[in-house]
Amino acid sequence: MAVPTVCVGVLVLFAFVSAVVFPSVQAQSMAPAPTPASDGTSIDQGIAYVLMLVALVLTYVIHPLDASSYNFF
Repeated sequence: MAVPTVCVGVLVLFAFVSAVVFPSVQAQSMAPAPTPASDGTSIDQGIAYVLMLVALVLTYVIHPLDASSYNFF
């Protein structure tokens, strides 16, 4: 009865090794590194948004002073 136990052990070992080795043989290559998160374009866009906000605030602060009867200052 020792022979079937050895055969089962060899079969289990072969199944374990093949389960570990064969999927890694067919594995895909690593994905390339992602692009940088911030580049010059996004920084320029952020500066443009800030400048537009400043222009909008200045427009609403300056315009009522010469076009309406509201007294802000």
